[in-house]
Amino acid sequence: MILLDIHNEVAYLKRYYKTDDPFDIIRAKNILLLYEELGLIRGYYNLVLRQKQIHLNCNLEGIQRIFTATHELGHAIMHPKANTPFLLANTYQSVDKLEIEANKFAVEFLITDDTLYEYFKYQEYTIEQVARILGYQKELIELRLK
Repeated sequence: MILLDIHNEVAYLKRYYKTDDPFDIIRAKNILLLYEELGLIRGYYNLVLRQKQIHLNCNLEGIQRIFTATHELGHAIMHPKANTPFLLANTYQSVDKLEIEANKFAVEFLITDDTLYEYFKYQEYTIEQVARILGYQKELIELRLK
């Protein structure tokens, strides 16, 4: 999925479901959301018997919890049949492209054009400053700007 398609998909979802809350969309799309003890893993998406499932680490809070849920929602929408844990464990296939697309989906969903305009046009902050203010890694802000 190309980056413009991701931007359009996010806009469509927000319009169609009349919300900018990823948890509302997860529920509306009947995706099973499971909170589990996952150690160092923040979350993952999988498909079991045609049931989409998002697994979130029950220890996540705040922006990490929201970002991870949105990232996994991106997988559910853009890569519905990809089973990332299986691919990582059982193949040599690169999942980097899938992860970049899911990150792009999450930052498109969570960081609005208005927010970017506010910080970069009116305030003239640097990417590093915006990353700190919003609570995201610098690389995610750079990805959002692409």
